[in-house]
Amino acid sequence: MDFFISHYNYWIVIFLMMVGLYTVINRGNLIKKIIGLNIFQVSVFFLYISIGTVKEGAAPIITEGVKLYSNPLPHVLILTAIVVGVATTALGLALVVRIKESYGTIEEDEIHEMDHSL
Repeated sequence: MDFFISHYNYWIVIFLMMVGLYTVINRGNLIKKIIGLNIFQVSVFFLYISIGTVKEGAAPIITEGVKLYSNPLPHVLILTAIVVGVATTALGLALVVRIKESYGTIEEDEIHEMDHSL
């Protein structure tokens, strides 16, 4: 039982990944799919941050008495991924707006029916 409690952050990552994946697969609404992708993306951020954290590690600044340092690279990569995620979310929402203007709906099934009925 201590194993599960001590690794609770990985259980949170798995839960968020499954919620995000389920939302993307199960929902027909395009905005809900974008939200599911964002939830999945946040779970990946949590995973990298969990892996990059060193217990009792200090920031990589050389000071007296510190022997264990954390690697800042995973955190820097997550900052870059957050910026890319915001940009792709904005692009996805812009595409949903254009789809809504063209088809009058954001439901995936209705869009497929309109395309195949032509």
